[in-house]
Amino acid sequence: MTANVSTAMVLAAGLGQRMRPLTDKIPKPMVKLAGKPLIDHVLDRISEAGIARAVVNVHYCANVLESHLARRSSPEILISDERDQLLDTGGGVVKALPFLGNEPFLLHNSDSVWIEGIGRNLERLMAAWDPERMDSLLLLALAANSLGYHGLGDFSLSTTGQLERRQERRVAPFVFTGVSIAHPRLFADAPEGPFSINRLWDASIARGRLYGIRLDGWWMHVGSPEALAEAEDWIADAERPV
Repeated sequence: MTANVSTAMVLAAGLGQRMRPLTDKIPKPMVKLAGKPLIDHVLDRISEAGIARAVVNVHYCANVLESHLARRSSPEILISDERDQLLDTGGGVVKALPFLGNEPFLLHNSDSVWIEGIGRNLERLMAAWDPERMDSLLLLALAANSLGYHGLGDFSLSTTGQLERRQERRVAPFVFTGVSIAHPRLFADAPEGPFSINRLWDASIARGRLYGIRLDGWWMHVGSPEALAEAEDWIADAERPV
């Protein structure tokens, strides 16, 4: 398969406070799941999807993560250094835009993993991407079938794939998996400094240009030691012969 997205950004600069004590001396992307650091689960999947280059932002225990990434050969790794200031999701992307270029790119949280259903979800995401209609295309999971998520959902999905925010005191069926494709124009009017990408998504929803597709499989948000242990069980069950 030839990817229509050649660059990814992995958001790996968080403090990992909910994962303590496992993150007392290492960043959360280095916490191991099924014997492999979370960051390698993400980068291996990116490489398998044919994406040749990944920008990884770093902040907490940056040296540990950089040392580990230096041993990888695929994808090619570039570091976006946030040691001086943690910039949140939106600000982190804005800082990395010189590395990301002018073409659409994949955005992937470092703690988002899943068990594939039919086919590969990153390939499905790239196949569904339409830069003429979309500012961003989000990979969504059913909240009721997700591990490590406890909430009322994030989005509703129209029949055409456009997204709407969950209304106050309502339940929405889908949760954002932490994986999306974005066009650089999404960040054209972005503020300086730290800010959440949600701010830009709301503007894109108002333009009718924020879209989503449903993940096929079982999504796991590995954000705490408890979720990590449960994810280990899910993966073991999936790998057990029927």
